[in-house]
Amino acid sequence: MTRTLHLTGFVKPAGEYPAGWRHPDSPPAAGTDFRFLAEQVRKLEAATFDAVFLPDLVGVPDVRPEVLERLAVVNDALEPLTTLSALAPLTSRIGLLATASTSYSQPYTTARAFASLDHLSGGRAGWNVVTSLNDAEARNFGADVHLAHADRYRRAEEFFDVVAGLWDSFDDDAVLLDTATGRYFDPDRLHRLDHDGEFFRVAGPLNIRRPVQGRPVIAQAGSSGAGQALAARIADLVFTRALPLEDAVPYAAAIRAQAEGFGRDPAEVLVLPELATVVAPTRAEAEDRFAEVRDLLHPSVALADVEYWTGTDLSHLPLDSPLPPPPETNASRGAQQEIYRQAQRDGLTVGDLARQVAEGDGAVIGSPTDVADHIEELFAAGAADGFTVSFPWLPTTLTAFTDLVVPELRRRGLFRTEYEGTTLREHLGLARPER
Repeated sequence: MTRTLHLTGFVKPAGEYPAGWRHPDSPPAAGTDFRFLAEQVRKLEAATFDAVFLPDLVGVPDVRPEVLERLAVVNDALEPLTTLSALAPLTSRIGLLATASTSYSQPYTTARAFASLDHLSGGRAGWNVVTSLNDAEARNFGADVHLAHADRYRRAEEFFDVVAGLWDSFDDDAVLLDTATGRYFDPDRLHRLDHDGEFFRVAGPLNIRRPVQGRPVIAQAGSSGAGQALAARIADLVFTRALPLEDAVPYAAAIRAQAEGFGRDPAEVLVLPELATVVAPTRAEAEDRFAEVRDLLHPSVALADVEYWTGTDLSHLPLDSPLPPPPETNASRGAQQEIYRQAQRDGLTVGDLARQVAEGDGAVIGSPTDVADHIEELFAAGAADGFTVSFPWLPTTLTAFTDLVVPELRRRGLFRTEYEGTTLREHLGLARPER
């Protein structure tokens, strides 16, 4: 193969599976255990993952108290930019991707923070651009409800344009550091932004030189129509939910076609769907391993997960009921549409969808060969340029992937044995943006 498989590690220390934190091998306080997180990131770096990716919410979602009390991942997690800044000197090659919201941040501070992370890490920073999900986040920032879907995507586009403009405040050769003449920089190579738009007025310039990579790598999870358009316009990495092959191929083709419509090279837009795995030397061992954590999941948590993404209260319905008509949602429309599409196509009831969550929600559970076959199928079909690998519970499933799956991918010639270049853009084979 001439293409190179790319892997990012989507790391929630408490685990992606809702009951992962309860597994006997998982440290219960992993969410704030920095040493534990650093150990996991160093494993990913040893396995030559392109990047570690830290997700984020800026509020605790509105869910029933009896469900909320069982969730580690929304109640106890470190802030990503702070955490990745601390990880920068403890790592040397792996990319550092942080989530930051365009709905509840300001462009100037965001541009400055990510430029700083890029300098701190020697060119390994990346920004996962999100618009946030729910009203609980809005109430932490002076609003009663979340921005309307269309409004927050217009804000996100303008927000990104301002940040990108601020990163270009200095020419690459603007900083002279000429001690003989006393000239620190050339003012003719410093540029004000003077942006005056619908949502922001930002004069600039940014008070830090241009990032090492020119621009940190941009990631975006494009699911809805507006989300896909934003991803196609700005993203280097496009994240998506795990999709069956028949849906994943047209999704990736649509993203690339839209990117080309924006005047971009489709080869510079990498599609990395989520991949959750539970791996063991044999499929039977993997199934036994997953059963250990599945038995720890409270049924109300599985149902609440379906409610969260569909945007509707299902607690009053019998489990053998079909989904009610989709309500208007101001959360993730792409996720909602995908769940309803799948339920209609496969005739799934409310109980079926809850059981699907309990069964791993598309996780590949099997041997290294099973997982590598799945990866190779989507990669060869053009449905994926790589994967955003999530881990149901840590450290077990992360270690199993790096120790069992990565060697199998290398044996097949799908994955590298050494990092290429030093910056995240170089790992990914992406060009450095010109100012």
